[in-house]
Amino acid sequence: MNKRYLKTAALLGLTAVMLGAFGAHGLKKIASPEAVESFKTGVLYHFLHAFAILVTAFFMERLVFKKAQIALLLWVCGIVVFSGSLYVMALFPETKSILGPITPIGGLSLMAGWFFLFLSVEN
Repeated sequence: MNKRYLKTAALLGLTAVMLGAFGAHGLKKIASPEAVESFKTGVLYHFLHAFAILVTAFFMERLVFKKAQIALLLWVCGIVVFSGSLYVMALFPETKSILGPITPIGGLSLMAGWFFLFLSVEN
């Protein structure tokens, strides 16, 4: 088990729950229904990848370390870019023209993380 990534997963899980609670209770009062849905999507992917980091941290000894480490870093970057951009756009709709084109880069980072996890499994 890699404690650094376990701590990272814990912090990302904590922030996902906090942001989810804000999205469920506070955001509905200040944002459009479409913005709330986008925010929920950000929370979903944030939480799923925090959980993926948690599970991967437990299996690090069984994986090709460098490739698993790249997967974890890609997931962290993907959470920040993909989920983060959805959070900001939901709160500040005027940023959509700037952040909208950046959001898919975060999605690609999340996908690349899964690919590197696949590569990290030794035959």
